[in-house]
Amino acid sequence: MTMVSDRSEAPSSTASTSGAEAVETPKQRRAALIAVTALPIVVVLAGLWGYNQPDIFTPHAQWVPYLLGVVMFTMGLTLTPQDFAAVLRRPWAVLIGLAAHYVIMPGAGWVIAHALSLSPELAVGLILVGCAPSGTASNVMTFLSKGDVALGVSVATVSTLVAPVVTPALTALLAGSYLHVDAGSMMVDIVKTVLVPIVLGVVVRLVIKDAGVRAIAPALPWTSAVVIAWIVAIVVAGSAGKLASVGGIVFLAVLLHNGFGLGLGYLAARLAGLDAKARRALAFEVGMQNSGLAATLAKVHFSPLAALPSAVFSVWHNVSGAVLAAWFARRPVRD
Repeated sequence: MTMVSDRSEAPSSTASTSGAEAVETPKQRRAALIAVTALPIVVVLAGLWGYNQPDIFTPHAQWVPYLLGVVMFTMGLTLTPQDFAAVLRRPWAVLIGLAAHYVIMPGAGWVIAHALSLSPELAVGLILVGCAPSGTASNVMTFLSKGDVALGVSVATVSTLVAPVVTPALTALLAGSYLHVDAGSMMVDIVKTVLVPIVLGVVVRLVIKDAGVRAIAPALPWTSAVVIAWIVAIVVAGSAGKLASVGGIVFLAVLLHNGFGLGLGYLAARLAGLDAKARRALAFEVGMQNSGLAATLAKVHFSPLAALPSAVFSVWHNVSGAVLAAWFARRPVRD
């Protein structure tokens, strides 16, 4: 799958492989490391640009759903029949990862929002990040950490496919006390901006075949990176006037949210009796979110301020994920 954030956050053609054909060569590993390093820098620069020159990006607010569609289309291009077969081969492990993802992150978002007494808009934005599907950047982090890439791809794929139902339902349940949540409208938007582009990408892959995908693969991750950075710039520009006053509390909330996800994801896999490689995979699948989708939904359904936690998450989870992956990589896998 394409490493993007956020499922829409980080760029890497190395992640654009099926679970059965995970990244293996030194060249691909170097490409993954470059991508993991580059994305946070690109996104930070885009955010600073949006903050300092909001007038350039605020007129583009209506483009955000279409930009996300581009990212999801690149993800669809990287999916193969082996990805779906991997789910059927290991349903129990995938179910554990899926349950952990959609229990830990939404719950953690709700708890942190209450503990920090976030404003309604920021609270909804943080909870929405937690209710989003797994981020595709997690697949690259799993590879770099010597984890179970096939399991990671399976969990990421399934969490994205069920998102049209699960994300709106959980958001309405946990964030409805802060602001009105139109779950039906949100479901339709997720179908249009996530499922339709993914299906289109899968169809295009079937037409152009693997050889065609390999020819364009180097461009896919960087396309995703630029698009995600553009989304972040638009989101930051929309709330630039309030960023100075809320930036600190938002960063603290995101840091805690991501940290709980990484730690509790690993713990959940361990308690379920999964092996060491699977634990590493689920740490990233739980702790890294499709923050691009969350930012899009927050922007469309709530306000630019509600999208700010997603923008910060887009940067931070790639930094924390890369650090954790490097730490794991230096520790031998023992089952």
